[in-house]
Amino acid sequence: MVRRLAMAYFAGAVGALIASFALWLLAGAKVSEEAVALVPGLSWSWLERRLLWGSFFAMGYPLVRRRGFTPVRSGLVLSLLPSSIQLVLLLPLDNQGFLGLSLGGLTPLLVLGTNALWGWALARIMISAGHS
Repeated sequence: MVRRLAMAYFAGAVGALIASFALWLLAGAKVSEEAVALVPGLSWSWLERRLLWGSFFAMGYPLVRRRGFTPVRSGLVLSLLPSSIQLVLLLPLDNQGFLGLSLGGLTPLLVLGTNALWGWALARIMISAGHS
């Protein structure tokens, strides 16, 4: 169990790195104003927070996996937790409005999409490590 939690912690950090890089690329390409507003720039302070949160939430992967979901579905279901915390708690506390809508109408989709990418990457890494 400890090995599985440690692997989930690592996989969560790598998944967060992948999702953060994808979000940064979207912001750099100026695909949407929401992406630009969510990414202050590729800085260590922005990235370390995302890596820590990704690792923290990934610790729940074995619990979700135990519910009988497939590995990828477990990652996607787990990704709803950080998405809902961001959209309902953190963005409103940062004066960005409910669901971060003051950043733009696509903000909820962008948050859900990047967190889904995190969940997918988490699951794929767990599968590759033999901890599915």
